[in-house]
Amino acid sequence: MSVFTPVTPAEAAAWLERYDLGELVELRGISAGAENTNYFLATARGRFVLTLFERLPPQSAATYLELMAVLAGRGLPCPAPMVSRAGTLLGELKSRPAALVTRLPGRPVDQPTIAHCAAIGAFLGRMHRIAAAIDIHLANPRSQDWHAETAQAVAGHLDAGARQLLAVALAQQARRSDALPRGVTHGDLFRDNALFDDDGKLAGVIDFYFAAENTLLFDVAVAVNDWCLATDGVALDAARSAALLHAYDRERPLADAERAAWRDELCAAALRFWLSRLFDYHRPRDGAVVAIKDPEPLRRILAARRKDPLPWL
Repeated sequence: MSVFTPVTPAEAAAWLERYDLGELVELRGISAGAENTNYFLATARGRFVLTLFERLPPQSAATYLELMAVLAGRGLPCPAPMVSRAGTLLGELKSRPAALVTRLPGRPVDQPTIAHCAAIGAFLGRMHRIAAAIDIHLANPRSQDWHAETAQAVAGHLDAGARQLLAVALAQQARRSDALPRGVTHGDLFRDNALFDDDGKLAGVIDFYFAAENTLLFDVAVAVNDWCLATDGVALDAARSAALLHAYDRERPLADAERAAWRDELCAAALRFWLSRLFDYHRPRDGAVVAIKDPEPLRRILAARRKDPLPWL
């Protein structure tokens, strides 16, 4: 979440008139993230997050909001989109598709415990089960074509060793199994996209704007690669990995084919975010407040996953 398109309090107040939420009390830009413009927004009747979609077409943004509305309605701790007086979830602000969702309590954790990891695994398992029962389709913008195009765009910035790792990982990506269970995935469940209360309970999962149809195991791999890192920031901690995976398996049992493909999905998850961070780092976008993440940790993680022992699956 960043600020690419500045919004003044007067502009936000005028836009709020489409809702029955009271007058604007606070508007504050959010610096974290890298895709959309986001503000914390408070009114006399509640606290919300205002999002301006910088790249998404309106139809795609509307589908993400529909997914969040369904998941929140089924009891999952995720933001609920606000419905305008006209009955819509999506509007337009500063020539961008824009939406307002509830601001959830809690805060991210820097050093996840076994309990935190178990909560994330259980959330993903529940989400995958619920999403499988609803008629929402989200094409994956991070396709093999995207991988190839992005790799070509950043290759000139890499040293020989990184280029070799990228070539091998892309070849492995092309051989990923087509037989694994697929469905709607969150796609971005890093630590900064989950909020916990003071008692360590999961208060919410945010930022569903990378949700897409993918292998369900890819979603689990994205989470494990971030939530279960050992103290060196590269290897996986066995206890926390096991907690996340076992909690997930209790909600949606893993198939034998998924267990066999675990290493490939961990590598696919590391590759996807290494590439996107490389692109953002070397091709930064203009914005008032823009967060750019270092791609190097994902390179090290990808290299390690190709040879890590993975005893917990």
